[in-house]
Amino acid sequence: MELDKIVDSGAYPMGSDAFRKTCRQKFDAEGVLVLPGFVSPEAIASLLAEGLANEDKAYFTNDSHTVYLSPVDPEFTENHTRNRQVVSSKGCITDDIIPETSVLKSLYNAEVFRGFLCDILGEDALYEYADPLSSINLHYAKTGQELGWHFDNSSFAITLMVQPAEFGGKFEYVGGVRDADAGEMNFGGVADVLDGRTNVQELSVDAGALVLFRGRNAIHRVTPNEGSRTRMLAVLAYNSEPGVALSEEARLTFFGRTG
Repeated sequence: MELDKIVDSGAYPMGSDAFRKTCRQKFDAEGVLVLPGFVSPEAIASLLAEGLANEDKAYFTNDSHTVYLSPVDPEFTENHTRNRQVVSSKGCITDDIIPETSVLKSLYNAEVFRGFLCDILGEDALYEYADPLSSINLHYAKTGQELGWHFDNSSFAITLMVQPAEFGGKFEYVGGVRDADAGEMNFGGVADVLDGRTNVQELSVDAGALVLFRGRNAIHRVTPNEGSRTRMLAVLAYNSEPGVALSEEARLTFFGRTG
């Protein structure tokens, strides 16, 4: 499918310097940018059909992990915030399973789209992963599945909602909880979030919405899917440098295989 049939270019003129500046200012100020209806209903219908057809190929996991997505630290007790466990459960199909004719690949590889993202993110260039699995993923969350509270290791995330949950499956976050670059993990603030003492923000995202999010210092989660409809979310993953691949250990953990 051609790009002008994928993206609502009337609402989102990606080549416009003025539009890019507006998006960049909002993203810099808030750490999140939601572009509702960025992808056309026709393109979303194609992605949904593709996702349903390939769901049997998804690798499903149900794991516990720390909010810092790092191994347990023996210097802290088992119940310390540093080591407290949360649960994440989801399915995923990888880049090599997604058809070459997919809307996702057309969008991901479009030069104007990458340029648009670069301007908003403040990056000189964006590159695909060097391994065959990690660049584009489609995530599935069935009834009861969720993503537990966590911080991202990467500085930004780009997602496209294909099908929201009927009930539940809400993206919740609290910005500026830690300062990873300074090594400030803010255990007290994280504990307040985990124990429900902090007000959280919620993103309402419908099918076709593109979301840019800075999750390195913003703790976030996806609440359990409470309906019968599978939540489908595409993750468009880029790197600031060429030749970057996820480690074999990470690929085995996330995808159940290394290639």
